[in-house]
Amino acid sequence: MADARKIVFTGAAGGVGTMTRPLLAKLYPGLVLSDRVKPKDLLASESFVAADLTKPDEIAALVKGADSVIHLGGHSVEGSWDQILQANIIGCYNLFEAARQAGVKRVIFASSNHAVGFYPRKRKIRTDVTVRPDSRYGVSKAFGEALGALYADKHGMAVTCLRIGNVGPRPLDVRRLSIWISPEDIVQLFRIGLEHPNIRFDILYGASDNEASWWDNSRARQLGYRPTGKAEDHRAHAEAEQAKIRPDPVGDLFQGGTFCSAEFTNDVKRAGP
Repeated sequence: MADARKIVFTGAAGGVGTMTRPLLAKLYPGLVLSDRVKPKDLLASESFVAADLTKPDEIAALVKGADSVIHLGGHSVEGSWDQILQANIIGCYNLFEAARQAGVKRVIFASSNHAVGFYPRKRKIRTDVTVRPDSRYGVSKAFGEALGALYADKHGMAVTCLRIGNVGPRPLDVRRLSIWISPEDIVQLFRIGLEHPNIRFDILYGASDNEASWWDNSRARQLGYRPTGKAEDHRAHAEAEQAKIRPDPVGDLFQGGTFCSAEFTNDVKRAGP
């Protein structure tokens, strides 16, 4: 069991938060959860502090005395520019700046595969590629990664950015056979971000041990990541679900899927690297 540091977990009422909280609670008793609404089924070992990322005073109060923050909070899908700006850009800045002022040592930032969604599916990419966002949401995640690098280099914060694929009990379609991650495996990545002594600024892919992966996650493995989930075990289910989905002439070419095809007005031959 890990030591009883104050660890703040934003976005605790969201989908990923709900799936990972029971696993984290066993490892880090005393976890401080935060969101705009209180999560259901709060455990005895957890506490909750309501906070809005767009309100600096609330975020400052939340992270006071914290050692580490797992930052999953924000708008989790594509949205209007104002939605993304407020929750994912202004809110992300408020979080990092409050953490700096409070002396927080480590931040885990929930980035996304959508920061690099316009890479073609036929190309395997490392974490050091130029960002190619597929949406305003993806742009906000690229911003968060850049902000994390700034706070790591300028202020000495240990920052881990997780380019999360899709978290769930099993992949939901063929695209997710390449990007799926089990709740157990993403908790393993959280632990690396919270505990590994060599973290300064790192970008890791949030993916399980997927045979069809589009991502080189060797840096995560260097840091001790040993995923146990295998998307291939669920291929039959994913293919059956895929058969119910209409073809997407744009999204089916790129790693970001429908995030790429939404609002798309380009010639597909001119999109992506």
